[in-house]
Amino acid sequence: MPFKIKSDKKETENKTIRFPVKLINKIEKAIVSQNVSFSGFVIQACEYALANMDSKEKEKINS
Repeated sequence: MPFKIKSDKKETENKTIRFPVKLINKIEKAIVSQNVSFSGFVIQACEYALANMDSKEKEKINS
């Protein structure tokens, strides 16, 4: 299933994370005219990664 960017607002908590500058630039280019923030994109990418993990890895997370 391809990754699709969507607009979404949810209850949140702040976390500090460092990104490589090249990755930041790629993300910013990807979200232009997409009605999504940088944080929104990162959250969706993480949710996509978790949903598409290997079954054994999913079991570790859900246990």
